[in-house]
Amino acid sequence: MVLLKLIKRFYAIIFLTLVVAISATLLGLTHSLTADQILRQEHARFMAYLERMFPDMDYFEHEEELYVIYNVDDEIEGYAFIGSAPGYSSTIRVMVGLEDKATVKQVMIIAHTETPGIGDRIEDEDFTGQFAGLPVDRIYLNSDDVDSITGATQSANAVIRAISEAVEEIFKEQSD
Repeated sequence: MVLLKLIKRFYAIIFLTLVVAISATLLGLTHSLTADQILRQEHARFMAYLERMFPDMDYFEHEEELYVIYNVDDEIEGYAFIGSAPGYSSTIRVMVGLEDKATVKQVMIIAHTETPGIGDRIEDEDFTGQFAGLPVDRIYLNSDDVDSITGATQSANAVIRAISEAVEEIFKEQSD
């Protein structure tokens, strides 16, 4: 009788604990079953970005945080790196291609969830195209060489910070 009263009293707690335990187990199982597929898809997207940025790319080598891109003649085609910084509503990830270790070839926004119609204008060619041909040491907040986006200043500044902080980190490591 006492046991029945205890079960009735704690039924909701016991039931919810079982539901949470089963849900957590299923979530973990789903993650372990899909982890390899997710990694393959991320790698395919990464390769697509590199191939779009460096159409003559044959292969690349990864040195620290810098990707060295080679063409079919085993000549260096360029360099690439990935940077990230917090934007208005998400972390913004960028891939930067370099013609040489000092000059930007292209900037691509590879991940963000900024506000549609406002913050997502960081993907527009008008914004990303302004970096092409700039020396990497001229890309910083309040630079006269880089324009922001009206109404999306935080998002645009995040792209600039992602580039400048990654450049600082990568080239600081290489000079050490």
